[in-house]
Amino acid sequence: MPTDSDTNYDPTLGNKFIFVTGGVMSGLGKGITAASTGRLLKNAGFDVTAVKIDPYLNVDAGTMNPYQHGEVYVLKDGGEVDLDLGNYERFLDIDMTFDHNITTGKTYQHVIEKERAGDYLGKTVQIIPHITNDIKRRIREAAEGSDVCLVEVGGTVGDIEGMPYLEALRQFAHEEDDEDILFAHVTLVPYSKNGEQKTKPTQHSVKEVRSIGLQPDVIVGRCDDKLDPETKEKIALFCDIPTDAVFSNPDVEDVYHVPLVVEEEGLDDFVLERFDLEDEALPSSERTKEWREVVTTEKSGEVDVALVGKYDLEDAYMSIHESLKHAGFELGVDVNVRWVAADEMADGHDGQLEGVDGIIVPGGFGMRGTEGKINAVEYARTNDVPFLGLCLGFQMAVVEYARNVLGLEGAHSAEMDEETPHPVIDILPEQYEVEDMGGTMRLGSHETQIEPGTLAEEIYGDTSCTERHRHRYEVNPEYFENFADEPFSFSGTAGNRMEILELEDHPYFLGTQFHPEYSSRPGDTSPPFLGLVEATIAEPEADADDADAQSGQEVTF
Repeated sequence: MPTDSDTNYDPTLGNKFIFVTGGVMSGLGKGITAASTGRLLKNAGFDVTAVKIDPYLNVDAGTMNPYQHGEVYVLKDGGEVDLDLGNYERFLDIDMTFDHNITTGKTYQHVIEKERAGDYLGKTVQIIPHITNDIKRRIREAAEGSDVCLVEVGGTVGDIEGMPYLEALRQFAHEEDDEDILFAHVTLVPYSKNGEQKTKPTQHSVKEVRSIGLQPDVIVGRCDDKLDPETKEKIALFCDIPTDAVFSNPDVEDVYHVPLVVEEEGLDDFVLERFDLEDEALPSSERTKEWREVVTTEKSGEVDVALVGKYDLEDAYMSIHESLKHAGFELGVDVNVRWVAADEMADGHDGQLEGVDGIIVPGGFGMRGTEGKINAVEYARTNDVPFLGLCLGFQMAVVEYARNVLGLEGAHSAEMDEETPHPVIDILPEQYEVEDMGGTMRLGSHETQIEPGTLAEEIYGDTSCTERHRHRYEVNPEYFENFADEPFSFSGTAGNRMEILELEDHPYFLGTQFHPEYSSRPGDTSPPFLGLVEATIAEPEADADDADAQSGQEVTF
């Protein structure tokens, strides 16, 4: 690997690289395909990491509306990134850093800052070589310490925003040994009206890739079903790759089953052979089966959990959905998420929440939907429905109790109502002078001290926890005394900052200022989510026990 005087990258960084591009349309599942491949390589004993390239001009995802790009995923180091990095963390069971997300805004900002500082010594600063060199540097540094680095290029081939990245990858491949680079292209294989799998979109997509100077080594066809043998042969013929380099990635019931599907297709064996790593991989009989065992757990029941939010799309709350799924794996139940529109609940909630086994009020920003979230908290509190409030949901639980139990009329968060007579939630002191919106909140992992003998200690099994944060507002210290002798208590703190709340004599009532959903993994469920789902299961069991005591008959859940 050559040393470049402009990038100063260390030529020993990284090892094997898999570049994943997509064609035909966005949202095909490049990230899940890449993450699934990484999962299989990790099962084979390799250290695997990933890089997500987002060609937008935003420096990070922090200021994006979830309708634009799904949830903002927060990393341990405080990086606000694309939700695909959440998939990589969950599939690979690793903690990534902000350096694992490359954006056009981040890259251009860095190069321009260097130009302003005179680092280019009078050179004309251009896309090639300066931007492409910076992209290559970022990839190599993110890959440090790993055996294999997966690099997903967001968007679709042909997008003008992605051209510098594809050129950078072309150069990257030129600089590396052939056996260290693999290009995988994910495309759509639709059905015609007569039920035929059509390869023409894939052919045109690969033609576009090749016009840029890249030749896919692997083509993964996204289709409702597995690709027919003749479909694979046709793709191989017209895209100039071997038939055994064409793989199916059909629709599955659960994204966590994708590694199992591509393993059956032999994608991992192909990659190991391409990288000449067969002898270094664990034998098939010794590879961990934990992933398969976790995601194929048999379910013996189901529960309904209401998610009371203001964004009516799953991607906006992806990590919450996944955390509930993880709890379902561990407890052997299907967790059905019932979407409830918070902004439709201000005038009443009984009908929308009737019959649910649990309620989650997630994080968020802005006034819209807050009164509905407060109503949802009240419903959970007064009807003994297991409840979990996250970030803003934690804050709205404080507001609801202040209004309806403590009698602080008009209590609210200063974020929502600057004129509230009782700002029980107020801005963090360090935020007073902050002007820029991007990357300026209280972000990333912070430690919370947990009061012994509390629900929080019970679910975490410890007197401290470290979780990821993303907020500008907190419980106002001026109102601590109002809650001092209440069954509603703060059981987790960070100095003078309230982090966890809970309510006595309730089946499960917990709020966290932090976002525990970002650290949940299949096989290692976030404790607050596991506790919530356990409580939803315990409720039917408790009712059954009562009925059993009266009838003398055994009832099982």
